[in-house]
Amino acid sequence: MTRKNNSMGAILLQKESFRRTKFGTLLYSDPISDHEESSNNSARSSNASSAPSPPRTSSFNGTNTTANNSPNYFMSPWNQSASPYVKSPWIHQPLLDSSEESESSDCKNGLIGSLVREEGHIYSLAASGDLLYTGSDSKNIRVWKNLKEYSGFKCQSGLVKAIVVYGDKIFTGHQDGKIRVWKFLGKKRKAYKRVGSLPTVRDYLKSSINPKAYVEVRRNRNVPWIKHFDAVSCMSLDKERGLLYSGSWDKTLKVWRLSDSKCLESINAHQDAINSVVVGFDGLVFTGSADGTVKAWRRELVGNSAKHVLVETLLKQDNAVTSLAVNAAAATVYAGSSDGLVNFWERQKHFLEYGGALRGHKLAVLCVAVAGNLVLSGSADKSICVWRREEGSIHSCLTVLTGHNGPVKCLTVEEDSNGSDNEDEAPMEKKSDKYWRVYSGSLDNSVKVWRLSENSFSGFEEI
Repeated sequence: MTRKNNSMGAILLQKESFRRTKFGTLLYSDPISDHEESSNNSARSSNASSAPSPPRTSSFNGTNTTANNSPNYFMSPWNQSASPYVKSPWIHQPLLDSSEESESSDCKNGLIGSLVREEGHIYSLAASGDLLYTGSDSKNIRVWKNLKEYSGFKCQSGLVKAIVVYGDKIFTGHQDGKIRVWKFLGKKRKAYKRVGSLPTVRDYLKSSINPKAYVEVRRNRNVPWIKHFDAVSCMSLDKERGLLYSGSWDKTLKVWRLSDSKCLESINAHQDAINSVVVGFDGLVFTGSADGTVKAWRRELVGNSAKHVLVETLLKQDNAVTSLAVNAAAATVYAGSSDGLVNFWERQKHFLEYGGALRGHKLAVLCVAVAGNLVLSGSADKSICVWRREEGSIHSCLTVLTGHNGPVKCLTVEEDSNGSDNEDEAPMEKKSDKYWRVYSGSLDNSVKVWRLSENSFSGFEEI
């Protein structure tokens, strides 16, 4: 099957509901081009407490139900143009002039600054401490510190679709199906060196000469099972068990052991491209796919070996699932989809119960992130909705962040230790409030940096 390249400015909005399209034209969690300018000041609402439960199928009863039909949104193609790693074209654009910016730095919530570039769209972000990693279709991975370019490294091929940081190692997932591994060489050198790939060259060659190691992926095409043969769209790290999970457009979920870079499992997890994978709570791993499903997996002892088994299918609908995020403390999983909704489930004793849907976007939700009790959703309508989880599973829409001129493709969050240094705050407020630094990447070729306070919002409406 082949993918047709469409212009970045085009989006097909189907006027009538229809069945999900096939593998070649589906969402794949790639960017939506906006059809028209959306009104970002319109009312945002969440029917979390009253929304009807979406169809849900359990792996044990085999039930199949279909969600309400709604328009599917098609993604524009990727730009494969190469760009060598040279002096960065990124610039820091402050929100205000120097004097005004210094005054606004004391604000609890708002835009800190923007990184604007000319190389291409932003597809992936990762934050670790005071460092920010950005991936795009230029094949460069840029490293930023305090809104200034710190370092960078370049791969030979493959649009950068996912980034995971683990200690001094960085894992990058690419359009060409490869997972590349890089190592930070220290603060003095400020350099990164490629130290390998997943699978390792040795393991790949070993499997290549073993006929039993091949699996059929398409008619008249067999490949070694340990390697993704299509784009690596997402990755998630289980630090406690030392495992890395990678999801791909080849419909498989692969499990890697970080200690020796071995591929432990390759799971035929979905009927269509996997757009998101996230390590959750209670030993669960969640996957979301263009086939419209959200599945929960757990690693269990099967015979003499540990394998991942399907625990439950939480969602089954026509609209593609584009992104997942987990609030481990509250045992809640969130799923964004192409119909503009963010559905969520909560742990209730020994199972996950549907909690409702957050309704705040007019176009597809492309990314979801969790920061404490805050939930952030980025959309093709160019906005970021900020929700707060209250007691009783109620979600309040605190604010809508606007400023991007293109679809918001990725989000990442880090706790902002400097956010609570405001001396004007009361001691109790300092102690109870928590600040977050939010990075948003967009198809407008920019990354915006925001500061959000978990409790210091005023003038919002609970819904």
